[in-house]
Amino acid sequence: MKESTSKEKVLKNIRNALISKLVNPFKNVDFSSPVFRKQEEVPEVQFASKLVESGGIFIYCLNEKEVISNLEALIEKEGWKNIHCLDDKLNRLLAQGEIDIIRNLEEYHFLEVGITACDFLISRFGSVMVSSGLGSGRRIFVFPETHVVIANASQVVHELKDALTAMKKKYAYNFPSQITVITGPSRTADIEKTLVMGAHGPKNLYVFMIDDM
Repeated sequence: MKESTSKEKVLKNIRNALISKLVNPFKNVDFSSPVFRKQEEVPEVQFASKLVESGGIFIYCLNEKEVISNLEALIEKEGWKNIHCLDDKLNRLLAQGEIDIIRNLEEYHFLEVGITACDFLISRFGSVMVSSGLGSGRRIFVFPETHVVIANASQVVHELKDALTAMKKKYAYNFPSQITVITGPSRTADIEKTLVMGAHGPKNLYVFMIDDM
């Protein structure tokens, strides 16, 4: 009998495949082995390189004092005015310099720059992992034109799976409801294949890495 629909043809092919089982040609594949090649560079160097490749800007700092001086110079150079930071620890750090910080996110409509911490830095992709567990809310990662991340070298991990494993330990008793992996500035080329920066989030991403190793 001739099949009258595409559905019947598909079902017939499935039945035939179940009846005539083939030998698995890949039975010796080790699915527990790493997917990617081993990284040859130091993780911190690899992170910086991949971050820059994805369009981000990397700023290395020997200590917190250098963070303040470099950030002050950057603010003056770019002419930033509306700078938000909701992280108490970072605000104590920024208070050591002459940096005017807005601590009320209700004024997020005027948010030009958002300064946050992060959970981990992933060297394989130059990515920044942030979450709602940081206490900065969710909007500050999306709304500002420029996102500034202040992190420590000790937060660098090799792979995404390492970051997720570390997240389970860090938030063992209160796992965050949102985890986001940021790889470079927000961008899209969906419309007429024209690259648009800042389409769904910040169009500038800076990572200040403090050497605490």
